[in-house]
Amino acid sequence: MTKTVKCALIGLGNVGRSFLQILEEKEQRLAEQYGLHFQVVLVADSSGVAVCESGFDPAKLRHHKFDGGKVAGLPEFLAERMPHEALEGLTCELVLEASPVNLKDGEPGLSVVRMALQQGIHVVLANKGPLVLAFQELQKLAVDKGVKLSYSATVCGALPVINIGRRDLIAADIAKVRGVFNSTSNYILEEMSNGRSYAEALTEAQVRGIAEADPSLDVEGWDTANKLVIIANSFLGIKATLNDVDVSGITGINQGDLADAIAQGRRIKLVAQADRTETGYALSVAPHLLPIDDFLAGCSSWEMGIEIHSDLYEIMYHKIWEAEPLPTAAAMLRDAVNIWFSS
Repeated sequence: MTKTVKCALIGLGNVGRSFLQILEEKEQRLAEQYGLHFQVVLVADSSGVAVCESGFDPAKLRHHKFDGGKVAGLPEFLAERMPHEALEGLTCELVLEASPVNLKDGEPGLSVVRMALQQGIHVVLANKGPLVLAFQELQKLAVDKGVKLSYSATVCGALPVINIGRRDLIAADIAKVRGVFNSTSNYILEEMSNGRSYAEALTEAQVRGIAEADPSLDVEGWDTANKLVIIANSFLGIKATLNDVDVSGITGINQGDLADAIAQGRRIKLVAQADRTETGYALSVAPHLLPIDDFLAGCSSWEMGIEIHSDLYEIMYHKIWEAEPLPTAAAMLRDAVNIWFSS
């Protein structure tokens, strides 16, 4: 028997459209292997929200967006309704939140997540904003309502950093976490090392759909800091916020700096680091001059990586190459499937 899971998809940018692509291409595989059919009954973008209780066609919806269409142009568009308002009373079992990161007030994602959890709806996030601004509140709300709040896609896309930390480091005391968490800044640094301009490299990242909607989040270190905050709250056991992270980005680095590093047999990388102290963890994001044989120095171009030091599992190294939004969308699917497998 195949279970139909009625879903709301918030955000139809690069990740949201990639999720629709997966539903198109993997519908039969999901039904045969996992017994699941994901039916999108609510969609939202910056123009508004639309509801179709019998389900939108993923292919038609994706092509509508790809051709420049907006949700406001759909026949099912609900005028003067916010996404969280449209969720209220809707038959829906899963919210997939992939709207742009907003570190000011978390909207529209934060209100959507709150409403979903309050109504007993499972939530899968690719959007880091709600977690960075209200991690403890949302976790408690999920527990109180008996639903899942999953977010492996928020940290290094398809690399299962959160799953490793929460599931696989049983009883470990973690002494240090180091990582290259932002593929856009990593790609820019490498391209600049090869003689390409900062502007050209950033444009390439935007064309590929890898850069954040606001690229300053990438190059000024805030996307990396967001991920470090989520890691800290998820499996380092501390209630961290962005105010707890010392943040520096890559905008002050020029081609001369990169050439000097290479001449010394080193590489400059934007590194996130959590070091255990007597009172918790010291959290930082900054460019580091790394020896060529350092694991993170070997994270090239579109790669991201993490290094975890613990007492029981010693040192673990994990790395991924992610040059398009599809793997992040796949991480959302992974979370969604696991919700029903673990229920």
